[in-house]
Amino acid sequence: MKKAMTISYEVGNNLYLNLTNKCPCACTFCIRTHADGAYGSDPLWLEHEPSRDEIMENLNSRDLSKYSEIVFCGYGEPTERISDIITVVNELKKRSDCPKFRINTNGLGDLVNGRSIAAELCEVMDVVSVSLNAGTKDEYMKVTRPKFDNAWEAMQKFTSDCVKTGKAEIIMSIVDVIPQEQIDASREVCESLGAKLRIRKFDE
Repeated sequence: MKKAMTISYEVGNNLYLNLTNKCPCACTFCIRTHADGAYGSDPLWLEHEPSRDEIMENLNSRDLSKYSEIVFCGYGEPTERISDIITVVNELKKRSDCPKFRINTNGLGDLVNGRSIAAELCEVMDVVSVSLNAGTKDEYMKVTRPKFDNAWEAMQKFTSDCVKTGKAEIIMSIVDVIPQEQIDASREVCESLGAKLRIRKFDE
């Protein structure tokens, strides 16, 4: 019997959703370049992108009341499937045991989808966490290696647009292994956009 794909996996008190392996970046530190899973999960490489029915079937088998958050974060950029995410969230919100929702994104969803997605995303999310990764454009492009030349600018515009909705908590994250000057520069970027800075430990 073929092993089921890992659509959802637990990390601490949260449930993570792995809906796509597509990503417009090739980050130098990306965990998927040296592991098949994350945080002890089963392999997160998908045989195919799960349909909405497959996603809901998986989630309907879960006791959502166990979790503090449902987090859209897997082996790809979640906003590659923005319409499916919104449909799934709206469906789950009908359940009495539904926790809060967070999305971990590289902030390039506008470029991926060819339109601004901040308003519709913040309408359904409680927290939007954007991977800032660096405090300057040169370092960001070097570390993130996006396929879009205007990724640095687009990521900041997306974050600013999310902040302006006033409908979700907007966080920008970096890891603690970058130089102090990059951490300081990252803090300045966050402050200019109205987002909160989160400094993650590298092994999180």
